[in-house]
Amino acid sequence: MNDARQYGELGTQLLLESRRSTQTDTFLKYNDTLVRSLIREQRDLEKAIDAIPFEGGSPPPALLIIQTAINRNKRCLLAYHAHRVDRLRDLYWSVGGALPHILSNQELRGRMSPHEVDYLRQYNSSIMEFRSEFTHELDVTASITIPPKDIHALVRVVRDCGVIQTELGSIDFKKGQRFMVRRADIEHLIVQGYLEEV
Repeated sequence: MNDARQYGELGTQLLLESRRSTQTDTFLKYNDTLVRSLIREQRDLEKAIDAIPFEGGSPPPALLIIQTAINRNKRCLLAYHAHRVDRLRDLYWSVGGALPHILSNQELRGRMSPHEVDYLRQYNSSIMEFRSEFTHELDVTASITIPPKDIHALVRVVRDCGVIQTELGSIDFKKGQRFMVRRADIEHLIVQGYLEEV
């Protein structure tokens, strides 16, 4: 263990990174090096506890200090990962639950750890499984910030998105075209930025 560094300094760096991510509203690259260093520090602290002689009575102050540092590091690791999971969920819903849209973005995917990619895939499969129970009544991935006024929406195609199957048949959405379609069929395309309401 490096004596020049204080206990908990690495945990503080992780929390500062999470705070920076929140303040700048960006998804920063997963800091694998810092997380591994913090876990290594945890192991060193646990070895230090084992090396402290303790026989009944009140525990020595060194034991209490090291145990406090261990608990603080654990809380910092949990807070860092909880923050990243929250950011991943926000990202998932900001694109209307379109996992391929997220994973095809190489810059964004490069900022994720492999475990975070696995988490997103499992989260998506859970949402899709839940969604399949309500397919005809409700679209749980649709935006609910502004409730729709009409069943149908007039939309303009901003980016080509190919042939989409709707309740009334298939529609080939090509850039620049306008369509009057059922809102439930194309809500996810509006959220993803392929269509915009006119």
